[in-house]
Amino acid sequence: MTVESVKPEASPAPEEREPPLAGGGVPGLGHGWKLVRDPLGFLARLRDDGDLVRLRLGPKTVYAVTAPDLVGDMLTSPGYEIGGPLWDTLDVLLGKGVATSNGPLHRRQRQTIQPSFRKDVIHEYERVMVEESQAFASRWQAGDTVDVTAEAFRVGVRMTARCFLQIEHIDDLAERLSAALATVFGGMYRRMILSLGPFYRLPLPSHREFDRALAELHRLADEVIAERRTAAEKPDDLLTALLEAKDENGEPVNDQEVHDQVIAILTPGSETVGSQLMWILQLLAEHPEQADRVSAEVKSIVGDRPLTFGDLHKLTHTNNVVTEALRIRPAVWILTRRAMAETQLGGYRIPAGADIVYSPLALQRDPRSYEQHLDFDPDRWLPGRSAEVPKYAMSPFSAGNRKCPADHFSVAELGIILATVIPKWRFERLAEADESTRVGITLRPKRLLLKAVPR
Repeated sequence: MTVESVKPEASPAPEEREPPLAGGGVPGLGHGWKLVRDPLGFLARLRDDGDLVRLRLGPKTVYAVTAPDLVGDMLTSPGYEIGGPLWDTLDVLLGKGVATSNGPLHRRQRQTIQPSFRKDVIHEYERVMVEESQAFASRWQAGDTVDVTAEAFRVGVRMTARCFLQIEHIDDLAERLSAALATVFGGMYRRMILSLGPFYRLPLPSHREFDRALAELHRLADEVIAERRTAAEKPDDLLTALLEAKDENGEPVNDQEVHDQVIAILTPGSETVGSQLMWILQLLAEHPEQADRVSAEVKSIVGDRPLTFGDLHKLTHTNNVVTEALRIRPAVWILTRRAMAETQLGGYRIPAGADIVYSPLALQRDPRSYEQHLDFDPDRWLPGRSAEVPKYAMSPFSAGNRKCPADHFSVAELGIILATVIPKWRFERLAEADESTRVGITLRPKRLLLKAVPR
């Protein structure tokens, strides 16, 4: 036996190494069963298997990124595009709007909508935000049971439609859109995890309900567009900008693209803001001392006069409540990307076309990044403490060039709603509510009922 014959095998080069396979797979379904039965727990435990791991969804391999630095590397790299199970599923709803498109089409679409979402123009929506927040806070009588699930969707839809599409006669649209959104976003998650295409075409009651709700969303978008096209005077808003947009050849964009853009504005924004508002009100009912601090802060700055957008920047604790709710109970909890070419991430090989998944929820609850990671602690966002949070460990709106364009708008509307409602009402939890988490494309309480008690 020669010396050479007992040499250890050379370790594979980083570009040849495969990430470890996550534990807990089930024969035939792989990790898909875990992602259906206990997705939040499963994703929270994934980092114990590695900073980058492989998952099996049926016959398909998907890569999960669990460490904030690697998530940042992926989100800021041009080598990954919007794609993967989430966006493939959302194509059914969003078509090729700004949320799901890539390349030159995405850049052109984003240029069209970006002026309406810039941080320096958000104040132009003050009137609508304050009006809708006041209406939201005035719907109840002392001791009423508030169906927060329905109310939060309603105010989210109304704000989005009035601010960006200037739809003033919104009552019927808001009711129809809220009902359809709840069904569609609930059914999409199962379609994302279990890609059983022919199964979802079976005439089962749940499939028919999903198809009817999806058709209703598309019908609503067409109604909004048709009304604007025939209007004698067209306001200077995002919908008019979409109707007047030009393609790469200087020609008007086609009707389908306008339709997809309207869907992309109306649906994700309304769904995510509504779901996030549910979590905030639930957290404040769980932690009434934090609600008392919000109320006292607003009263000390605003007094008895109407709230203004300028007040929002002075409401430090109120804004920290919103930020902490986005951390511990984010509506957007799972996102995906696709590798455009063979590349490497964290020293591991990622093949071309590979789908990558990461969870803002898991990142933002990771005990490696946060002390007392499951505590609702708005003060962790005070300047002296927030610097301790690792970069990309807090990314509720994603990051890089595909960061949500409505991030500043969403935070502002949540802050204004909170600063309007909490000084007027205390919310108490009710035993008949179902506060367990409904897992869909977004997260929200299944049926959040709270008792409204005047302050």
